Amino acid sequence: MAISRLPSAGFSITMRIAVPADASSIGRLTTAAGEAGAIVTALDVVDSDPAHVIVDLTCDTADAGHADQVVKALTALDGVDVRKVSDRTFLLHLGGKIEVSSKVALRTRDELSRAYTPGVARVCQAIADNPADARRLTIKRNTVAVVSDGSAVLGLGNLGPAASLPVMEGKAALFKRFGGVDAWPVVLDTQDTDEIVSIVKAIAPAYGGINLEDIAAPRCFEIEARLREALDIPVFHDDQHGTAICVLAALTNALRVVGKQLADVRVVVSGAGAAGTAIMKLLLRQGVGDIIAYDRQGALHRGLTGLNPAWQWLAEHTNKENYSGDLAGAVRDADVFIGVSAPNLLTGDDIATMAKDSIVFALANPDPEVDPREARKHAAVVATGRSDQPNQINNVLAFPGVFRGMLDAHAEEFTEEMAIAAAQAIADVVGEDKINPTVIVPSVFDARVAPAVAAAVRAAAQNPATTPPPAADPGPADLPEIAAEASATP
Repeated sequence: MAISRLPSAGFSITMRIAVPADASSIGRLTTAAGEAGAIVTALDVVDSDPAHVIVDLTCDTADAGHADQVVKALTALDGVDVRKVSDRTFLLHLGGKIEVSSKVALRTRDELSRAYTPGVARVCQAIADNPADARRLTIKRNTVAVVSDGSAVLGLGNLGPAASLPVMEGKAALFKRFGGVDAWPVVLDTQDTDEIVSIVKAIAPAYGGINLEDIAAPRCFEIEARLREALDIPVFHDDQHGTAICVLAALTNALRVVGKQLADVRVVVSGAGAAGTAIMKLLLRQGVGDIIAYDRQGALHRGLTGLNPAWQWLAEHTNKENYSGDLAGAVRDADVFIGVSAPNLLTGDDIATMAKDSIVFALANPDPEVDPREARKHAAVVATGRSDQPNQINNVLAFPGVFRGMLDAHAEEFTEEMAIAAAQAIADVVGEDKINPTVIVPSVFDARVAPAVAAAVRAAAQNPATTPPPAADPGPADLPEIAAEASATP
């Protein structure tokens, strides 16, 4: 059975199956699953009797429909009884993915008196006398709010706050796992910019940083800019800056692999939303040769009408030749393609028209802008956002370490110097002697990443003068719609 999408652990199922107790039965199961396009990842015998064997067969499938096809294929086998099918992703989310646990014991009246009343009153008074002590004496020193209005959930669109909660829970779990940062989801039942700004300002005293997540462009730019202006803690929109940091890190090493310089390459970016805009700004700051931005309106170019202010800014500061054609034409002779948009926009034949030793970052999830198997036939380096493909470009490489560094430095803002330092730290973890076409970024499980990023960000926060200045200034910094410029942030 041919399937167009790649099987993924995100659509993993476990089937409890009874088969006849003969030597060939289990082999027939795994063969049938493979022929149906699934990837068998585990097979466990859970019970048996003289006539039957009960097994749990776990498979990665491409999507829910494909999972149903696999089940039907196994059910059709003679003597096979599929008794139960469990979706492993939904099982993992039952009851949520995070919890609050106490850092102090409350076993005796003495301990209770110090952790709560009456002893806690002394600590409250100390903070009232010196508000800066809140960072030292409360959770503020290590806590981040993960804020979303649910208007741009993953690649799924405007699902609202409740549907965004599983993503925000996951983000909080990643903060803890990789950065030792306590984070908590704050999903807001409003998509009004003024209300969001007001709510986040009101809750900010409890947090050492604000991570904005899955808020649609262009509102996300204004929200971030206004919160940065109003708050004395870092405000970081991960969809923008986390993505941009990881892309810059990956591109740094990919260019090392192909022997090209950033100043000499032409880059095509598909998707001029929050992530694409931040990527392009950071590349412009670092002196990229040229960029063509492509979105629903087509290639952004001077003279194109009906653009929002963020797109208008990009049209004025990218696309030196004022290209106005389609995406396939844009990538012709381009050195780099970066996709942060939608699946299946390009074919392998399109990639074949790119410059020699081309680089393709197709980051749409779960299905990339071009099939990575086809892209690898023509491009020198291919990366995706998928965990089951080489060169996974994933924001978890950046945001835990970025916030760890900012919290440790008691930083009051996130800056462009921190972004550049973080990207360089991620790239350097791989090591120039280790990089190759299939290894341009470290694994998300590489224990060196978060500490290296945290150290780099901490150094940039404490002594920004040591961070190399940006190589190019993409333009005015005072447009509210491109709020990332407000504090020299990419």
